[in-house]
Amino acid sequence: QVQVEESGGGSEQAGGSLRLSCVVSGVNYSAYCMAWFRQVIGKEREAVAVISTRAGSTYYGDSVKGRFTISHDNAERTLYLQMSSLKPEDTAMYYCAAQIFWCSPASVAKRPEFFTYWGQGTQVTVSS
Repeated sequence: QVQVEESGGGSEQAGGSLRLSCVVSGVNYSAYCMAWFRQVIGKEREAVAVISTRAGSTYYGDSVKGRFTISHDNAERTLYLQMSSLKPEDTAMYYCAAQIFWCSPASVAKRPEFFTYWGQGTQVTVSS
């Protein structure tokens, strides 16, 4: 059974940093398409960042470019999202998503249905 588990959320002041982690277990893989989405109640789920783990190619949403960095540790099978220069508008539930084959990150960023495996989410709250 595939499991996706996020950690690292919490509360931070504007201008601060947080790092989210996501571990995918229960499956052997050689290539993943993985992503961080976020959602605020009443709004659509938004792609924050996407990575193709084999190619290393990435996509970032316009609102986080230059502030957030997505990365993947193949040995640890862990996805990270380093968030810096946090803003109150970054407050949301953050979800890790994975699909077990290659992707073009920019082409799947607007398609959350592409991803089969999802975590339960981790809350990030940024205060001004």
